Amino acid sequence: MTFQLPDEVINILRKLKKAGFDGYVVGGAVRDLLTGRLVDDWDFTTDAVPVEIQKVFPGSFYDNQFGTVGIPKKKQETGNKKQDEFEVYEITTFRTEQGYSDKRRPDKVEWGKNLEEDLSRRDFTINAMALRIENSEQRTENNERKIEIIDPFGGQKDLENKIIKAVGDPNQRFGEDALRMMRAIRLGAELGFGIEEKTLEAIKKNKDLIKQISWERIRDEFLKIVGSPFPADGVKLLYSTGLLVIILPELVKGAGVPQGGHHIYDVFTHCVESLRFCPSPDVWVRLATLFHDVGKPDTMVIRDGKPTFYNHEVVGARIVKGIADRLRLPREQKDFLWKMVRWHMFTYNPEMTDSAIRRFMRRVGKE
Repeated sequence: MTFQLPDEVINILRKLKKAGFDGYVVGGAVRDLLTGRLVDDWDFTTDAVPVEIQKVFPGSFYDNQFGTVGIPKKKQETGNKKQDEFEVYEITTFRTEQGYSDKRRPDKVEWGKNLEEDLSRRDFTINAMALRIENSEQRTENNERKIEIIDPFGGQKDLENKIIKAVGDPNQRFGEDALRMMRAIRLGAELGFGIEEKTLEAIKKNKDLIKQISWERIRDEFLKIVGSPFPADGVKLLYSTGLLVIILPELVKGAGVPQGGHHIYDVFTHCVESLRFCPSPDVWVRLATLFHDVGKPDTMVIRDGKPTFYNHEVVGARIVKGIADRLRLPREQKDFLWKMVRWHMFTYNPEMTDSAIRRFMRRVGKE
């Protein structure tokens, strides 16, 4: 198997080998290489301990208890301007972990004995693969390198079958870090994969563990789902597993709430399908689309046998403010979502006066 790898990646592996240590690329980088996706985050693992890694890479830094050494590299110049920003390659010593009292970080970390032991602590099989270069000096005619994939848990097969599957016991994996439940759904939404049956059942069983995760971490995973290639499928999985009612009960409140007229879905399904067909790649526009009718359940009144939702945009805007506060969204994004939901019922027609249009523009802003 051959791949083109960045020179910096080759140099890190070569230096570790020259110093007498084993070195591997691990995690999402291996997964993305095998699926042909762009790799923008390279992580490494080795049998060298942090002090030994720092001797191999002068200028590296180590300030944590998890065996991760950072190797800074100045970003490449763009045009005539030099970048003062640095990117960091992370190299982590083989390790084992014990105890996750906060459902996020291990209480105890010890150096591991081998690569397979290190891979066994990772979340999903497609992230529990490693690669090493068979010969760091040898290249093909296309400047590619021959590599070996180490795959003790069947990650390549799950990639082929488009399945997200936990490494080992999924209940144990989610007990170690409850955010992994959302991460499984996010990976599925990004890759267009399904979730393996036992892994899916474990998410449903352990859903309440998500309450122990900070809203900032929940927010970050949720925004990645909304910004993914399959956001509506991701939201539907959050709903079917029971996670969404914990994270966004206001949105779930629309499930089963009927709509009249041209609508064919209940309020919740309508919001999710609106997200599916939102043409914008912008995550905040997508989020506003998902939330646009969140005020309907609280405003529904049956008139002449039909459901009505007068002023649902006003109530919905108020609800969105509360959601934004809970998710710790920045003020700019909070204001954007509020305006989008508050004014989503605005409709232009030629009979409107110029002053009415100007009033609308002042309310929402030209942008």
